[in-house]
Amino acid sequence: MAWIRTSLSLISFGFGLDKIIAAIRSNVSSEPGHAQLSVRLVAVAFVLTGILSMVAATVQHRRVIRRLRRQDYTYLEEPSIAQATAVLLTLIGLVTLGLLVAGALAS
Repeated sequence: MAWIRTSLSLISFGFGLDKIIAAIRSNVSSEPGHAQLSVRLVAVAFVLTGILSMVAATVQHRRVIRRLRRQDYTYLEEPSIAQATAVLLTLIGLVTLGLLVAGALAS
């Protein structure tokens, strides 16, 4: 359930970010084209991270359930979905920071 909540939050945040910026854009049309593309790329990155997290959590859950049903269950160390998601979010943050700095220097 925690991964479902986290994945849906990421997807919703990306979708909401795009819609909020679109609403602001409709009221203020002087925004440069590269700023619109930057926001859209960040929004898409959040949605993709949410989707990838959901798929990875689903695959991991099915594997664990399958192993639990066997009589000879043994614990196996699996790659951390939390760590992979944290790395992706860090990369999104770094790209966003770069876009913000580039936008500030351009203006």
